Amino acid sequence: MKLETLLAIGAFLATTAAHADVVRTPIPNSTFPIALAVQVPSSATTTYVSGQVPPLVNKDADPQSPQAYGDVKTQTIGVLNRIKDILEGLGLGMADVVKMQAFLVHDARAPMDFKGFMEGYTQFFGGAQPNLPARTTVGVASLANPGFLVEIEVVAVKDAR
Repeated sequence: MKLETLLAIGAFLATTAAHADVVRTPIPNSTFPIALAVQVPSSATTTYVSGQVPPLVNKDADPQSPQAYGDVKTQTIGVLNRIKDILEGLGLGMADVVKMQAFLVHDARAPMDFKGFMEGYTQFFGGAQPNLPARTTVGVASLANPGFLVEIEVVAVKDAR
């Protein structure tokens, strides 16, 4: 091969590697709406969104009670809408989320409502928006406000291409 051809191939491969897309690996043999892993190219800009809590949905309820913020499904939808708005303000969208950490209140008297969380979550991920994040969901004893049952933080990326 001529030197020019080898240099052209090398330049093409370097450009392709430098501008690789975000790669989302699904969980094998599963339809569960999270990614097994997500690989982010070095050319991507990473945005970390701090933990978001639910908006007030009932101004007549005690703001220190879950009644003020709704059940887990309602809180999850409210939190994810807040995250969506933050991302859109930064020129990103929910499809750009690569990592999510969700904190659900859980104790022996009131186990976390994972089903309600998933009902809210799947309105944003796994349906019309197929880009699934890697995700961790943990049960916590409490959040900053006794009325909060859900807090979510995300990492989103946008390729610089």
